[in-house]
Amino acid sequence: MRVYEAIVKALEGVGVGAAFGGAGENAAGLMLALKHSSIKAVITRHEQAASFMACGYAMHSDHLGFCFATAGPGAFNLFSGLAVAMSDSYPVLAVSGYASLDWKGKGALNETSGVSRTPDSQAMFAATTKKSFLLTDAAKTCDVVEEAVNLAFDGRPGPVHIHVPENLTHHGVSVDNYRDINLQRRPVIPDPKRVSEVAGLLADAVAKDKKILALVGFGAVRSGAGPELTELLERYQIPFATTLDGKGIISERHPLSVGVFCDSGHSAAWKAFLDADVILAVGNSFAQHATFNFRDDLLTGKALVHINIDIGEIDKVYKADAAVIGDAKRAVAALNKEMWPKAAAVPSRPAVGREYDAERIVHLTDKIHPGQLAQAVSKRLPQNAIMLADAGAHLAWLGYYLELSPGQFFRKPGGFGPMAGHVNGALGAKCANLDRPVIVGCGDGCYLLSGFELLTAVQYDIPVIWIIFNDGEFKLIKLYQLEAYAESGLVEFGNPDYVAYARACGAQGYRVETIEEFESAFEEALALGKPAIIDAHITRLALPHYSPSPKGLLSGIAEMVEDGILPGRGTQ
Repeated sequence: MRVYEAIVKALEGVGVGAAFGGAGENAAGLMLALKHSSIKAVITRHEQAASFMACGYAMHSDHLGFCFATAGPGAFNLFSGLAVAMSDSYPVLAVSGYASLDWKGKGALNETSGVSRTPDSQAMFAATTKKSFLLTDAAKTCDVVEEAVNLAFDGRPGPVHIHVPENLTHHGVSVDNYRDINLQRRPVIPDPKRVSEVAGLLADAVAKDKKILALVGFGAVRSGAGPELTELLERYQIPFATTLDGKGIISERHPLSVGVFCDSGHSAAWKAFLDADVILAVGNSFAQHATFNFRDDLLTGKALVHINIDIGEIDKVYKADAAVIGDAKRAVAALNKEMWPKAAAVPSRPAVGREYDAERIVHLTDKIHPGQLAQAVSKRLPQNAIMLADAGAHLAWLGYYLELSPGQFFRKPGGFGPMAGHVNGALGAKCANLDRPVIVGCGDGCYLLSGFELLTAVQYDIPVIWIIFNDGEFKLIKLYQLEAYAESGLVEFGNPDYVAYARACGAQGYRVETIEEFESAFEEALALGKPAIIDAHITRLALPHYSPSPKGLLSGIAEMVEDGILPGRGTQ
């Protein structure tokens, strides 16, 4: 058995069902090994897309994402996706070629040893993964793969990487000691003493009728903590808000839901947060937009109870009054068990949440309002759909107006936040969730960055729907320029004929200029079972909901004037 054959067989054994990578000489043996395996091999047009697809594969599944590339430039193209996996806790394995160790320092093609003015890929991959390995002995192949895969899942999940030097792929080099690898999934079990401490604090707050607000992040989604959270919140009538990353953990029409808490979120969530005495943060890392740019006074006068799988997240931004380190599902289940004898159930008292049906959008132009587009998506989103939003203004519209029901998943670009991460990652998400429709909401800027993977979707029969919010400009950059510099520039661009492009690639394309046209196209695309683009022409005149302060837009503007950030009396 050759080295790449051993790696592929080991990955088959731990349930890897798809591999995403770029073609190359140093990856040639891996491509052939995949050809003769049960793993679906997807060769992308660009390796960056392969790394995003591996993230998408791991995102809403319990499986390892796998991507690969040839040595040198191909390998370096994996970095963006590995950074996403690192920041967003996706278990991903990347395997890349490496110039022959026999030629180290001689300047071989694609050499990245760090010697003689060559780049140092070991240092670079170490910086973007939990650990990077250099395989130097074929007999250690299974040991290295086993350690790497277990590390990807251990504690807070993340990416790992293996270099395979070209000399280990030569004829005559074999893995004579192959064995199936032993994957030991070790969940992060919460400390009973910490659980008891938090249970006591919350039980005391319940007894004293203090206002508790749960703030739920993506860690709870990753662990599948929805049922446990629902039990806790309903028993003690605790209202909940989510970050954009936690959106949809529980139905957004639940009577205790107050919406999304962030700078582009809902006023009901802001109000509930300001009124709260205790914040119960579950799977939440207190990211920039979820904290209104890390406001120092965000938690003033409030007690913070923080549940997170990673001890490094505790006290990172705001000091916790009590904390539980553990997988969110297990931690909340343990908290439920501990609280039952300490606090009686609270009579029903629904929160004052947001009312989706009451949202009325004033729209005066002849192009589609992006808020209405998000509402139209919401009304027709299948019950088991995965909805991905890429980076851009469309994310704010979808985060605000998209209403999620049980069984539906939503994901924004995460902490690293690359453009086109989900334009391409959606293919991986679909490969891991064959029975779920996968829909991407993306800006035209995001799609143009790497939309050529539509060819990949067609070639490998991966039916994803891309809804392009088309306004011919980088909206968020423009808004930032206007706020910071009082002018904008270099943010407008032209778009191709997306319908013609889709058809040229063998996909289906729709151009829509009204909500009615969109609704018809979306229903047809959902029934089609093949890759499709919906080119939705939206107005440039709509501005997404935004406030620099949890007290609302006017208070935020006043603060900015007072601080001299905006022209006004504060700068006189």
